[in-house]
Amino acid sequence: MSSPITLHNRVKEILYSITGITLTQNKDIMIANRLHKLQRDTNFTGSIEKLLDRIEEGSYVKEFINSFTTNKTHFFREDFHFVDLRDRVLPDFIKQSKEIKMYCSASSTGEEPYSMAMTALCAQEALKQKTKVSIIATDIDTNVLQYAANGVYRYSKSSKEFPEWIKPQKYFQKRVKKNFNDEEILIKIKTEIQKMLTFQIMNLNDSSYPFLEEEFDVIFCRNVLIYFSNEDQNNILKKLFIHLKMGGTLYLGHSENPHDLGDYTKRVGQNIFIKTKELTW
Repeated sequence: MSSPITLHNRVKEILYSITGITLTQNKDIMIANRLHKLQRDTNFTGSIEKLLDRIEEGSYVKEFINSFTTNKTHFFREDFHFVDLRDRVLPDFIKQSKEIKMYCSASSTGEEPYSMAMTALCAQEALKQKTKVSIIATDIDTNVLQYAANGVYRYSKSSKEFPEWIKPQKYFQKRVKKNFNDEEILIKIKTEIQKMLTFQIMNLNDSSYPFLEEEFDVIFCRNVLIYFSNEDQNNILKKLFIHLKMGGTLYLGHSENPHDLGDYTKRVGQNIFIKTKELTW
């Protein structure tokens, strides 16, 4: 039987080869827990080593990816980005009745792309005008994509997840479920909002992305680059940049930076960048 260190290094190598995700040295307890969960979820009766053999041969790959991706998120996380989207980006599109296309590169369980959609509706309500809004949201984890597509969430009355300018009752339907405490209910995103979004599986480490050049007016790539090496982060940003329109906005997470894109963008806020010229490879 392999030692825990050898086993964990093997997991890291397999995960990197499939997804490009880099696990740091302090993740050994997490790896052990997720390996045992993976074994249970796949009903695999052999050893962990044999399970990893099967994954390397092409079996249980989806389950392996789903086990080792991190899905920490909530509605309107880093809400200043949504304020910028509402106040600076959206009004011009709405006033001109011009379609806006947005991309969420790590949708997780859906809170971020739905926050983008609610922000767009809020801006339209404020201006008393409508325009077409379409959002593509991708993730590598098929479980969270299904969760996002279902659009059902737990909501606590004492929650401060939604900013004051968002009224959840406008965008969600309340769903009653027995055995929930008085403070917590189920809410489901309204159909009109779901129709604005398209969820699809995609690996940011792929050599290219299934989008048109300069397809998007806005790209959210927040709190996902931290799971990649600096070199891979840079490569991902360059690939995303191909699909961002000139003058379009790129939002990054609070601990992320634009790497080689600095000379091709203008910074207009906290990790908010406008594309000012084409990238030369």
